[in-house]
Amino acid sequence: MRNRNIKNLDTTGEMPVWGRMLGPIILLFASMYAFREGLLLMVNWWERMPEYNHGYLIPLVAAYLLLLSADRFKQIVPKRSLSGLLVVIFGLVLLVLGELSTVYTIIQYGFLVTLSGLVIFGIGWRGALIIWAPLVYLVFMIPLPDFLFQKLSGELQLLSSQFGVMFLRWVGVSVYLEGNVIDLGTFQLQVAEACSGLRYLFPLMSFGFLCAYLFEGKIWQKIFIFLSTIPITIFMNSFRIGVIGILVEYYGISMARGFLHDFEGWIVFMACVGILFMEMTAFALLSGRKLADVFDVRVPPLSDFAVFLPKSNPSFALAGLTALILATSISMASFSDREEILPVVPSLNTFPLKIAEWRGDEQAMEQVYLDQLQLDDYLMANYRRPSDVASVEIYIAYYASQRKGSSVHSPKACLPGGGWEIIDSAVTSIKEVGPAGENLDVNRTLIRLGDSQQLVYYWFRQRDRNVTNEYLVKWYIFWDALTRNRTDGSLLRLVTVVPEATDVSEADERMQAFLRDIDPTIAYFLPRNIDDNNEPG
Repeated sequence: MRNRNIKNLDTTGEMPVWGRMLGPIILLFASMYAFREGLLLMVNWWERMPEYNHGYLIPLVAAYLLLLSADRFKQIVPKRSLSGLLVVIFGLVLLVLGELSTVYTIIQYGFLVTLSGLVIFGIGWRGALIIWAPLVYLVFMIPLPDFLFQKLSGELQLLSSQFGVMFLRWVGVSVYLEGNVIDLGTFQLQVAEACSGLRYLFPLMSFGFLCAYLFEGKIWQKIFIFLSTIPITIFMNSFRIGVIGILVEYYGISMARGFLHDFEGWIVFMACVGILFMEMTAFALLSGRKLADVFDVRVPPLSDFAVFLPKSNPSFALAGLTALILATSISMASFSDREEILPVVPSLNTFPLKIAEWRGDEQAMEQVYLDQLQLDDYLMANYRRPSDVASVEIYIAYYASQRKGSSVHSPKACLPGGGWEIIDSAVTSIKEVGPAGENLDVNRTLIRLGDSQQLVYYWFRQRDRNVTNEYLVKWYIFWDALTRNRTDGSLLRLVTVVPEATDVSEADERMQAFLRDIDPTIAYFLPRNIDDNNEPG
């Protein structure tokens, strides 16, 4: 256990504790006020997304880690560092960029940078290095950007499905896997986003960091404990899916729903925690000790927080920092209060089903997918010419605003989940599509499922740009929000079947002919420049 010998810090000549608390409290509340838009949205994510429900505990655990650092901190004489002011300024720059672009993840990280800068300014780099753990731990309270969340979720769904099916086959259950759909014959189980394992991964990683910090072992052992949370999550989530498959096979589909389904989740998470403690116990035994000897869990008195307080409150520095933070916040008020430009566009419900020789049949999307995508408008329809052997499906997902986490989802992440194998994928230029005969770049993807083949074209309409790269889409969302106060955008996807008796080139011809005929109508329904007065052609 670490040696504890904290002396009374209220020596003669120092301000009383309550007086020394005043400065840090003022700076903390000033920072929270300045970054309030991002922080309020962060708390909203904690509330509505199960993957982040543990976020409420992160600041409390960080405070506990800070308390544990009091022993080492009292052994130094903290000195202010003016370089902390530069860190504060950088954090405020992130606030400005986040407010102007309305990308709230930037604001949330800007808050942590500003907080770190205030710490460095107050106690210097030496003091900040002592309390690095609670500062870093706060990162776990910030949700991932939506596009990273969706990409990670899709990858984990596929991995968990594959390992879950391996387990089912190992115990003798006959099963077939298509993407993330597990076919048991009588029943089909879809490994949905809620079963991706992220609800285990995020809280387990934060807990693994805590365990690694409290564990008194070698550095490589600490790193191993933390990083092992990733394979533990994947393995245990796959095991859970396998167990659900067994229960469904013998007791029916009710085993995969309701209370029992959620209860199984809690059991598996506690098993993940148990594996972490087994790791630490094994490392302790290797050094001839018990877990209790190497796991520093204690509850210091709250009075130990006083060690981090300044001996006095320098009025000039306090007033200057507070004024800098509040001035930045006030100067941004006019920008944060401005309403994002939302172009007035026709509803896609009125999209014509008769275009040139093409006749369309509109389809409806299930509510479960609408809830997941959080789009503002959509079109899903099948068009066909009398002479065609197959129809062309068009899907348009329109977002009036992509600033608060809702954004277009790349088909690249969704196709494998449906069991489709990507045979070929490349960016292709379609000639003479636009009104002036310009070319249109699209992602051309050939996919296969069993004996079936489909050809997919997709691209992203972002304001007045057609983009094929999903990461470039995120950059333009930031840039256009910053410079144009707009983040509206769309995903457009065309799909056609490739019959066995036909060549892929025939499917290409059909898709390109449809695209040329329908592009003027798309241009009317999807905004480019807000002053455009396009009429459907």
